[in-house]
Amino acid sequence: MSTSVLARPVRLAAVALAAVATLSACGDLHARGAAPGASSSSRPSGSSSPSASGASPYVEPGAGDGAPHHNENNAYRRAGEMAPAHAADAEREAARIRPVLKRLWEQRKWNPETVRTALLRLGYEEERVAQDGKRLGGTLTVTGLPSHWEGDGQVTPEGSRVALRVHDDACVTAFLQKSNFAVSTNGPYPETGCFQPPYGH
Repeated sequence: MSTSVLARPVRLAAVALAAVATLSACGDLHARGAAPGASSSSRPSGSSSPSASGASPYVEPGAGDGAPHHNENNAYRRAGEMAPAHAADAEREAARIRPVLKRLWEQRKWNPETVRTALLRLGYEEERVAQDGKRLGGTLTVTGLPSHWEGDGQVTPEGSRVALRVHDDACVTAFLQKSNFAVSTNGPYPETGCFQPPYGH
């Protein structure tokens, strides 16, 4: 076999390796022993480059603050859709509840027992739930306000929150506290029913 036949594959392999080395370098010069993504450019040590930030380049459409996977990570905090007729029913029930809660708030009576008693007088029945989460009947739930972290520990504010399940896909939710009260309608949340779950899932 002649040497020119052997030289051609060797030359082709050398050209291919040189092309791969050139393409993989992408114009960055790396110091020996530097971590991948580190550059030996003349940037000040406190600044970072986009490639060194570690943030994902992917951002979901409508992702609020632009955090990657914001919508996916907060899906548990999004209420379900209400059928239009059921949404109208929920609005009617909210209109029945609102004046009762307004009167209680003006009287400075926002503890759960007083709120529950006043709403049961409207003809609602307390919701009953089995230990496995299965609903057994009733539509009204009144609880204290959820606790939250403040200063050095957990604080439970004075007041009540209300949930009325109008249909499987439609709720009325409300709260009363010293500073204000509100009544709104929403679809249920995947894990917590009518009440919106807290952050930090």
